[in-house]
Amino acid sequence: MFYKLTVSIALGFFAFILWAIYQANTGSSNLLFDLIQPLPYGDKLGHFGLFGLLTLLANLASRCRTLSIGRFKLYWGSTAVSLFVLIEELSQGLIPTRTLDMMDLAADGLGITLFSLLTYLIATNTRSQTAHEKT
Repeated sequence: MFYKLTVSIALGFFAFILWAIYQANTGSSNLLFDLIQPLPYGDKLGHFGLFGLLTLLANLASRCRTLSIGRFKLYWGSTAVSLFVLIEELSQGLIPTRTLDMMDLAADGLGITLFSLLTYLIATNTRSQTAHEKT
């Protein structure tokens, strides 16, 4: 049940992000943008939080599965969000109502990294508790 709920929340949050991207791409205004705009670095904080939380949700929805690249293990969810973010941010250079901003990409990357570390802490703690309960 927890798994299905996690997947539903992750997909819902991804749909919300797609809506926000559509709004930005079409030059539309909405309450979310109006709330973030006056904050110092509000746009960067938004990138950090939105894509960081999406990373955590994607990692949990994929049951913290990893893929190995050499000696490094990467979460599937983190990898998928990273690829999506890279494509989305770079595509902004092709959209007249958007601006390609490397600081946005840096904020995205920081959010993805920190929420991947949070995933690691959650997964490690959960595995440790499960192992303890079995003994």
